[in-house]
Amino acid sequence: MIETVVDAIEKLDNIVWGWGMIFLLLATHIFMTIRTGFIQRKIGTAIKLSVTKDHDAEGEVSQFGALTTALASTIGTGNIIGVGTAIALGGPGAVLWCWLTGVFGIATKYSESLIAVKYRVKTKDGRMQGGAMYALERGLHMKWLAILFAFFGGFASFGIGCATQVNAIATVCKENLNIPSWIVGILVAALTALVIFGGIKAIANVCEKLVPVMAVFYVLGCVIILVLNYDFIIPALQTIVTLAFKPGAVEGGLVGRGIMMAMQYGVARGLFSNESGMGSAPIAAAAAQTRNPVRQALVSSTGTFWDTVVVCAMTSLVLVTSIMKNPAIDVSQIDNGGVLTTLAFDQIPYIGPVILVIGIISFAYSTVLGWAYYGERCVEYCMGKKALIPYRLLYVAVAAIAPIVALDLVWTIADILNAFMAIPNLVAVLLLSPVIVKETKKYLHRIDDHHDEEVQIVDK
Repeated sequence: MIETVVDAIEKLDNIVWGWGMIFLLLATHIFMTIRTGFIQRKIGTAIKLSVTKDHDAEGEVSQFGALTTALASTIGTGNIIGVGTAIALGGPGAVLWCWLTGVFGIATKYSESLIAVKYRVKTKDGRMQGGAMYALERGLHMKWLAILFAFFGGFASFGIGCATQVNAIATVCKENLNIPSWIVGILVAALTALVIFGGIKAIANVCEKLVPVMAVFYVLGCVIILVLNYDFIIPALQTIVTLAFKPGAVEGGLVGRGIMMAMQYGVARGLFSNESGMGSAPIAAAAAQTRNPVRQALVSSTGTFWDTVVVCAMTSLVLVTSIMKNPAIDVSQIDNGGVLTTLAFDQIPYIGPVILVIGIISFAYSTVLGWAYYGERCVEYCMGKKALIPYRLLYVAVAAIAPIVALDLVWTIADILNAFMAIPNLVAVLLLSPVIVKETKKYLHRIDDHHDEEVQIVDK
């Protein structure tokens, strides 16, 4: 019976992540890149805005707080284990598709965040709420699709945001620190409860401090490995590009599995990692103190840049160069990205495993916090404020039992829920693209000239 259910879930995953989803996602990324006038060119301005407080604007948290909350959910195990899994299952060519998903995904992240802020509402108790569900309801009058997005988002939070992350923490703690998985589950659940019951302000305060430190710490580890593997950086880049389009074998036992496999795993892991097009990060963007939707949309777009263009790219190079440098690593016998990453970081004497352990734990825990907020907003949209306490209790319970759940099955379910969230969100982005273009033209030059105006907030 269990095997039948698992087979059915895997078949569904293959269907939803077939050519249809790959085309929809990449086409949206490219379409919005064109419609926004290649908004990626403003990444420098966006980075500056992300560290600039907007004191005169309404919102619950600073722009940087909203960004780090979003980054907390995106810079997670997808950057470490997910990239490794993409390489193991899709071949090194998957790296290119993962990276391209991020580069073009910047435009989609910008677009979905813009409509999240434009159509956000303020509750009677002064809280800001927004996201794809509000854009679908208020911008397109598609309440039914808004409910579907929120429904899938609420369930997705337990998988992509909680179970996979806590499972990863438990695995790394057991293998490296010999701590029993059940103890890890209880500890993570307790720490999660301490934060999420404080709402978005408590989550943002923790993320503002945790995210920058953990990212710098992990990137430094990657830089050290790339220095050790410097002779293989150029060959690794050539291999990634070559095997993205054709099957074959190259130095170090690396095998290209063809364009379909490379695209499927690369795009899927790219979305899992940076979440562009999924509609999750804009939920945090809607809580930001910002004068207009374009300003926060630019800030939010930097999340995809840091996540995929920087962190995922570095992880990919670390893994591919390490495999090429150490032919003894038999990639054909490895289907778990965590194993590949562990072997790569073992190259750093003494502190390599420590960097990896701290990186996975901090990345995963921050993702647990970020997705708790996303899930809350989705649940509240569907069921009202009364559902928040039961949701938080259930979220904490899932964190406690996650270490005993089969990781492969959880990853597969997470992939499916990602797709089910992405579809209604992409509908909102595409149908509201004229609004996105209009708002961009209205505010972008004013931001450049430092004369941007305030955005209208609708009371709920």
